[in-house]
Amino acid sequence: MMFYDTDSNAHGLRHDPFKAIVAPRPIGWIGTKATDGSLNLAPYSFFNAVSDRPKLVMFSSSGYKDSIRSIEETGVFTCSLVSRDLAERMNVTSAAVPRGTSEFALAGLTPVAGRLVDAPYVGEAHAVLECRMTEIVRPKTLSGDLAESWIAFGAVVGIHLDEAIVREGRIDMALASPVARMGYMDYCDGSDAFEMFRPKAG
Repeated sequence: MMFYDTDSNAHGLRHDPFKAIVAPRPIGWIGTKATDGSLNLAPYSFFNAVSDRPKLVMFSSSGYKDSIRSIEETGVFTCSLVSRDLAERMNVTSAAVPRGTSEFALAGLTPVAGRLVDAPYVGEAHAVLECRMTEIVRPKTLSGDLAESWIAFGAVVGIHLDEAIVREGRIDMALASPVARMGYMDYCDGSDAFEMFRPKAG
């Protein structure tokens, strides 16, 4: 088994394997509205739920981007589920475009205003989280310096759920088909979902 230290990052491979090792990573499709009224939609693969009591999610931005700026200004954001049928349009919204450009328009998506937060979500999405920011932090490096990353935490205050993906009281993952990042340019969806039950001790 090969080994390399991350300080030198001398892995000898064509691409850094770190993101492919920490995979799959769910995609946070973050919707925000700036104070000037412009809408923004961007996918972040450093995203996850971090607590269910209370319901908290987070995403990390490599660099100070429009999503972080708008959340700092307004204190709110949304997160839309990226299902397989929306994957290509999600990819369109990942393009680096000038501030004030609506990725909703670029990708042909319908912006819908949140019920509890003043931020847009993807009308075509099967599930949406409306969030109020609890904090934005910059993590530290081993030397104590601030990393060039910003992590936004949000409390989920409202949830939209399309009944079409619900079966027998549960979200059917094959129907929801959530898309996740696998590293490099690889993605996966929920088509190969399988079930396991937690064993009982003793």
